[in-house]
Amino acid sequence: MAKSSVMDDLNAALSEQSRALKVAKTLDSDLDLAFKLQMQEAMSASIALGPSSSRGKAQKPQPNDVVSSPYDDSRDVAATLMLQEVDRVMRELEDRKQSELEMRKMREDLDLRIHDQKLAAEILNISDEEWKINGDNYHRPYRMKASSSSSSSSSTVLVDTECFRLYFKGLVSEESVRDMKVTVAGAGVAICDPRDSLILEARKNVEALVDGQVVTNEVAELEALIEGLENALSLDLKRLTFFCDDYMLYQYVTGRVLPRQSHVVTLVNQVTLLQRKFVFCNPSFVARNDIKFAFKSARDAVVSQITWPEETSKGKSLKETCVICFEDTDANKMFSVDGCLHRYCFSCMKQHVEVKLLNGMGAKCPHEGCNSEVNVDSCGKFLAPQLVEVMTQRMKESSIPVIQRVYCPYPRCSALMSKSEVLQYTKNINVTAEQSGLRKCMKCHYFFCINCKVPWHFKMSCYDYKRSNPHSHPEDAKLKSLATTKHWRQCQKCNHVIELAEGCYHITCRCGYEFCYTCGAQWKNKKATCSCPIWDVRNIIRDEQRRR
Repeated sequence: MAKSSVMDDLNAALSEQSRALKVAKTLDSDLDLAFKLQMQEAMSASIALGPSSSRGKAQKPQPNDVVSSPYDDSRDVAATLMLQEVDRVMRELEDRKQSELEMRKMREDLDLRIHDQKLAAEILNISDEEWKINGDNYHRPYRMKASSSSSSSSSTVLVDTECFRLYFKGLVSEESVRDMKVTVAGAGVAICDPRDSLILEARKNVEALVDGQVVTNEVAELEALIEGLENALSLDLKRLTFFCDDYMLYQYVTGRVLPRQSHVVTLVNQVTLLQRKFVFCNPSFVARNDIKFAFKSARDAVVSQITWPEETSKGKSLKETCVICFEDTDANKMFSVDGCLHRYCFSCMKQHVEVKLLNGMGAKCPHEGCNSEVNVDSCGKFLAPQLVEVMTQRMKESSIPVIQRVYCPYPRCSALMSKSEVLQYTKNINVTAEQSGLRKCMKCHYFFCINCKVPWHFKMSCYDYKRSNPHSHPEDAKLKSLATTKHWRQCQKCNHVIELAEGCYHITCRCGYEFCYTCGAQWKNKKATCSCPIWDVRNIIRDEQRRR
């Protein structure tokens, strides 16, 4: 109430000052008009008393003639500027009042959300027997007023007891804008409830240059943290945990290490002062992947500074420069890699992903030194559906160890599964699955034998089936014949066929199994268990023809 009274008094004072300025300006205008009329009357009287020879040459002053001075003009400009300044302050106060109203409404919605979440959790913990007896009588109304003497609600007490989460991220990045390299910085903030549901998301442009020097990542991170703490205070939150993914920043805010740069010291002190305004406000050190929404908001703040409007035949559009092809591209046709949010045009990303798929590899971010995986779902923006399906299969294969992979033997299915997963899936139906080799496909739900890699042979053991069907896989027989002719070697652990193009006879399969390429004997502890030669000179030293 005291804050509202102060605001009302300030608004009243500004309104009174504005009215007084307008009255003063009107009075000043009236005085100027009276002075000009008196001057005109004096000039007319002087002309009438003067010689006759001068009467014909003299010109009668007109009523609309204006007699002005530089002082009058400067005074009018000053009054106008003062009125404009008063109007600006009044608009800012009105905007602030509206902002506080929105924050109050957001807090009330947050109160109600917490109340509903707690009520839902209590209902989930009620047993079925108790619910049958007392379920119809169970209720907990949301009361807006705690007492007649307090303006806070009962749910506000719930908010004050909850510990909210603050995620923040500051980025400093060198970007391409047409033919120029520019350094930009941005900050992203996300405030979540204790269950990690997003409450408030914000972004801010950060000055990339301070005293002629490019700001460090620590400065950008601190700017983001300060922005997040101020937003939390505007929501009147009492308890807060903020998450750092930068180890040195975590050391600074915990007081374990003192920063050396004066600008960083100032920002750390500002963070400390903001922390004291909370009942509880402590940092927590987490991995970069746990920063959640804040990283994307920071990247959006960076992107907003490297885009520019451009007139096209279809109207105005935002343009951005791709750092691979250096072409100016529509901002909505730029692909953002999940995890790192590096941005490239659809055309360059399409070529990059297709080349990786042709080489049998999963696609990663093209940025040098970045290991972020390209999200398959988002590739549908620029890839054909068939390629998206291939990419999904590649990523699934890479997530399953080689010795754990098994494919459904039915030609119309051929689903890839993990041996441990399909065994657990089949055990729910047949407890003897592990001994018999019986498996049930997790996609088509048909049974097959994991030992013989064929549809399930009912009433036959694996030994009997192989005796009666020695050539159940004619393509495997052809492969073995070709491998014998070409002197290829098969890994005894994962059955992967390997061809030695060059190098020594010590082979390390992709599954990790090590063996001798000459005889197939296993290597143990990086040492051969056979007496075969380790290499052939022809495989080690290339001749001139092979170099070409």
